[in-house]
Amino acid sequence: MDRAQLVLVALPIFLFCRDIFNLFTPRPPKPTQYHYHQIDDPDEPDNIHDLQTQQQQILQEPLKFPVQQKSNGIGETGIGSTINIDFCTTCSYRGNAITMKNMLATSYPGITVVLANHPASFTKRMLSKLVPVVQVGIIGTVLGGEQIFQKLGMVPPPSWYQSLQANRFGSIATTWLLGNFIQSFLQSTGAFEVFCNDELVFSKLKEQRFPSEIELRDLVGKKLGSLRKTRNADVK
Repeated sequence: MDRAQLVLVALPIFLFCRDIFNLFTPRPPKPTQYHYHQIDDPDEPDNIHDLQTQQQQILQEPLKFPVQQKSNGIGETGIGSTINIDFCTTCSYRGNAITMKNMLATSYPGITVVLANHPASFTKRMLSKLVPVVQVGIIGTVLGGEQIFQKLGMVPPPSWYQSLQANRFGSIATTWLLGNFIQSFLQSTGAFEVFCNDELVFSKLKEQRFPSEIELRDLVGKKLGSLRKTRNADVK
């Protein structure tokens, strides 16, 4: 095989090995936030420093949402409670999850909001891992099929192989693009599930829609209110 054929075969193998390696690699720790202090330049006017300081303060301020009023004066509203938002990471739902997390953390002080990927079923996950293997097998057959079929005693090669050889570049490109589409489809779930203390609050899989910020805040507030009443009854 020439260099182009070696590259086409080695690239899918490298990507597949990288996916397998990422499965067993632990997640990196969260980056530490550092605060940088700007050194004043005596040649610059003071109003420029004031403007830059105001811009930095505006950028560093968190998003503000209406805060849920406390029903009693004991502790924080959501202290001791955990909200789990399981969403589909391959569906570009991370922005929605972060917005909901900031809203809930601001509306219910003391609450813990955890974001996590909602995994697909075991069958889909296994099939998604087999897709790169099939891709490599088809591309390898297209590039070196004649030697493969000769060793297997299949002379002449099958008719479907001859059709692939007739348009070698198109066959390789189609296999690569179609395989990536199938793998992404198998890994996506379309989920946006919200749990309050392990109790389901909202399910996109059931409702077939996203919750609004006000709707989700009210649903979580009802769960927290019922939990607070139960705790107060147990104390009494």
